[in-house]
Amino acid sequence: MYGARLCGTCLGATTMGLHHKLCHVPGGTFDLPHAETHAVVLPHVPAFNAPAVPEALAALRRALDVPDPERELHELGEQPGIPRSLADLDLTTADIDRPVKFAVTAPYGNPREASADDLRAVPHAAWAGEPRYGG
Repeated sequence: MYGARLCGTCLGATTMGLHHKLCHVPGGTFDLPHAETHAVVLPHVPAFNAPAVPEALAALRRALDVPDPERELHELGEQPGIPRSLADLDLTTADIDRPVKFAVTAPYGNPREASADDLRAVPHAAWAGEPRYGG
């Protein structure tokens, strides 16, 4: 209970970013598993935001000790038992755009300005399980 309270306190003191927004709708609406949904979407949002955050990308490069952190995050998904795509979690192609609609209508913090058309590529790549580098 204490751990859950601490998590709630942290979430209550900040805003949700693009990654969480894009995971919230398919997870909650279609009852997708929370951790797996986040694991699938994880590499796609930093790749999308990379052009707007070169300093953060450099810090991630140093922290992971890899030349290409977006690729490294995607390859972490190759671990046994981790789904590779939203399709693996049974999200249908008809439902891919719902998270985008939510992300553009509900305010969120994100370093890169983006239209619905820009954002659409993120869940589509996550649905297909394709690496998305360079936004």
